[in-house]
Amino acid sequence: MTILIIIVTAILSFRGFKNPSMVSSWVFSPYLVKHNNELSRFISHMFVHADLSHLLFNMISFFMFGAMIEVELDTQFGDANGRIHFLILYFAGGLFATLWPYIRNQENANYLSLGASGAVSAIVFAGIMWNPTMKMGLIFLPIMIPAYIFGPLYLAFEFWMFKKQKTNIAHDAHIGGAVFGILYILLINADKGRAFLQTIMS
Repeated sequence: MTILIIIVTAILSFRGFKNPSMVSSWVFSPYLVKHNNELSRFISHMFVHADLSHLLFNMISFFMFGAMIEVELDTQFGDANGRIHFLILYFAGGLFATLWPYIRNQENANYLSLGASGAVSAIVFAGIMWNPTMKMGLIFLPIMIPAYIFGPLYLAFEFWMFKKQKTNIAHDAHIGGAVFGILYILLINADKGRAFLQTIMS
């Protein structure tokens, strides 16, 4: 499923690079969702990206963690149920990531966002909850630290950047996706939450 989602997202994003009207009709616009009832934008924005670097960053991150968590879910729940959990984690994570931006910007006609960052954030933090001792680092800063340390530091950074409000990056969506990823893993496997706390305290 990870590879299939990457392929579909890449194809649609490349189409969007050459077709601004397509991107315009797929981006997440809380204002149009509310006033024009364009509910499809809650999902469609995950399949288009601003540029190649935006697409690559999201899909590389997704591949690194998606492949891992997909195997783990298949192993624990079986192939069919594992795929269902994985799809819920990705797409519901992306949807959940839009709720805070929607509430804050439903009367702001100028607010637009696009990309799979919220969904990818859900996958990344599901991976952190599942395997808190794995080593993680940023693509452009390959200093590896345990996931249980990286996760809180990353969330603190995202919250700080969100409060500054000086970039076009949807930091609130990243936070929302991360929260969903954490909660979903706790819902389907509460032992992972206990293991995470034990790891922090040990």
